[in-house]
Amino acid sequence: MGWTMRLVTRALFLGLTMMITRGWDKRDVCVYQQLPAEDNVFCTGLHISYEELKNLTCIYVPECNNYREKITKWPHPNVTFPEAMENSTYLLVMVDPDAPSRVNPLARYWRHWLVADIQGSDLKMGNIQGRVLSAYQPPTPPPKTGYHRYQFSVYLQGKNKITLLQYEMQSLGAWQLEGFLSRYKLNQSEARTQFMTQNHMDSPGPQVPGANRTTHEICKQT
Repeated sequence: MGWTMRLVTRALFLGLTMMITRGWDKRDVCVYQQLPAEDNVFCTGLHISYEELKNLTCIYVPECNNYREKITKWPHPNVTFPEAMENSTYLLVMVDPDAPSRVNPLARYWRHWLVADIQGSDLKMGNIQGRVLSAYQPPTPPPKTGYHRYQFSVYLQGKNKITLLQYEMQSLGAWQLEGFLSRYKLNQSEARTQFMTQNHMDSPGPQVPGANRTTHEICKQT
């Protein structure tokens, strides 16, 4: 190859490299990070997945692909409890204990979803069918309030006829979850999990203080 041809080849290579670099968006790189140890212990056997996020068990919602905005609009997730007893009946609870913020949770617990009379055979498959006491409300953390935990728990309902009292139906916020569970003698969850996210306008970048980075992937989670 002649001297002139080598120069042309090098120029073409540099030009292609610049085009690729300029067209690359750092938000295309998905970083899936586990929750810190003190939050990770909450997760015991329950699995959560949305249409584009196949596993949100004890992780931060990734910043890439506008996931933190999309999750505020998606329908309810699949909730799967593989160890559910097929002939038993379960109650599903989803709450935000960090409303309006984790440092000032005056509206704890914010009720995001409450479903009774779920058959164990459906719960094993992630098919949540039952009597909806509170319709699903997507995670919508307010701006400038930091990360919120979204917690899911399932309880063995037994023969309980679960209902909300009139005053409980008047508001989703400041729900007295412990009192509700105590009323039906639901002292111990069968399984639970959580994920964290913050308002998408607050996301500074892929680094999450205090998190344990586990994988780097290109816009795909397994």
